[in-house]
Amino acid sequence: MFNLIKNEWIKIFSRPGTYVMIGLLVVLVIGVGSVMKFTENPDTSNVSEGDWKQQTQMQIESDKQYLSENPGGMNEQYIEQQIAINEYRLENDIKPESGQSTWSFVNFNANFVEFVGLFTIIIAAGIVASEFTWGTIKLLLIRPISRTKILLSKYITVLLFGISLLLILFALSSLVGAVLFGAGDGQPRLVYIDGAVEEQNMVLYQIKTYLLKSILITMMATMAFMISAVFRNSSLAIGISLFLLFMGGTATQFISMKYDWAKYSLFANTDLTMYTGELQPLVEGMTLGFSITVLIIYFVIFHLLAFIVFKKRDVAA
Repeated sequence: MFNLIKNEWIKIFSRPGTYVMIGLLVVLVIGVGSVMKFTENPDTSNVSEGDWKQQTQMQIESDKQYLSENPGGMNEQYIEQQIAINEYRLENDIKPESGQSTWSFVNFNANFVEFVGLFTIIIAAGIVASEFTWGTIKLLLIRPISRTKILLSKYITVLLFGISLLLILFALSSLVGAVLFGAGDGQPRLVYIDGAVEEQNMVLYQIKTYLLKSILITMMATMAFMISAVFRNSSLAIGISLFLLFMGGTATQFISMKYDWAKYSLFANTDLTMYTGELQPLVEGMTLGFSITVLIIYFVIFHLLAFIVFKKRDVAA
C-alpha cells in the first residue's frame, strides 16, 4: 500500500500544475498580508484602558437597543451572544484585541480553506479519471494488486495532498503574520458555547478552527473522487464539485429559511465551526452529533458508489 501511495504522490508532483497551485496559495497569503499591513490604521493599537471599556459599554447598549427595536430579527441570537461576550470582557477586564496580530491574521486566512478545497478537488477529480483518459489504468490493473487497494491508495493520496496544502496555509499564515504584525497582546479568545462565555487559548483555537474547516475539504474531495471513479470524467467531476463548493452553502442557507429538511443537506453540516461559538447552525436544533452523523452517511455513500462501480467496471476496451 505504501508503494502505491508513493507512486501516486510522485505522479501528482510530476505535473507543473501542482506547483502552480502551491505557488498561488503562497502568493495569496503574502499578498493579503502585505495589503493588510500597509492599510492598517496605526491608531487602533493606542486605545487606552478607559476608552475600550467605554466603547464596549456603548456597544452593549447599542446592541440591546437594536434588540428591543427589532424583536425576533434574523441576527437576534448572534447579537445576544455578542452582548454576553462584551459583558464578560468588562467583568473580567479582558481588553479586545486591537489592530492586527499573528493570530488574527491566521484566523482571517481560515477563509482561504476553500481555495485549498478547490485545489484538492482538482487533484481528486483527475486522479482516477485521468488513468482512463490516458489508458494507463490497464497498466495498474494487470498488476497483482486488488482494485480496492489501487483505489484506496489514490484516495489516501488525495487526502494527504489536501492536508499538506492546509498545513502550508496555516504555517505560512503564522509566519507571515508574525513577521508583519507581531504576536499581539496575548488575550484569550472569547467564545459563546452552550449559553456561557468561555476563554480559549488563541493558538489552540486557531488549530481547532483549521481542523474543523478541513472537514469541508475532505467531503468535497471525496465527492469529486467519487464522480471521477464513477463517470471517468475529470471535467465533470471538477465542474460539479466546484459548483457545489461555492454555491452549495448559499443555496442551503436560502432553503433553510423556509424548510427544516435543509439540515439534512451535506452543506448544512460541513462547517463544524458553527459549534465553536463562531457561527450559528442553519436550522435550530442541529447539534454536533447530528452533523457528524450526516457527514458519515454522505461519506459512506460516496465511497460505496466509488468502490462498487470501480470494482465492477470493465476496462478491457
